[in-house]
Amino acid sequence: MNSVNEKTVIIVDDTGFMRKKLKKVLEQSGYRVVHECEDGSEIVDAYQKHHPDFVTMDIVMPKMDGITAVKSLLEVDENAKVIMVSSLGLENKVMEAARAGASSFILKPFSPEELIAVIESVLN
Repeated sequence: MNSVNEKTVIIVDDTGFMRKKLKKVLEQSGYRVVHECEDGSEIVDAYQKHHPDFVTMDIVMPKMDGITAVKSLLEVDENAKVIMVSSLGLENKVMEAARAGASSFILKPFSPEELIAVIESVLN
């Protein structure tokens, strides 16, 4: 686990329950959550402040959706690594996110093992 101990992440999700779940899984796997955003509109400022190794991003959020947020983030850092977290049934949105520049995605509900596997594939 030591290899990931320095890896940092920002969680972007409008649901407190999902942010809490993601944070628990990430921290138990040795990642450090440096910030949480409730909406995509917050990510650019948070990213510039914390410079995380990667971001987990919900797609459906009220003020700014994840796809728009990914585009905004990649304008600031074209190398930003963003893992989209989406509900089943939104495959078209996942494809749209990939076209927007997302690094990867995982569908809710997910297991901790699935989440960590996706993260490791993006970071390696």
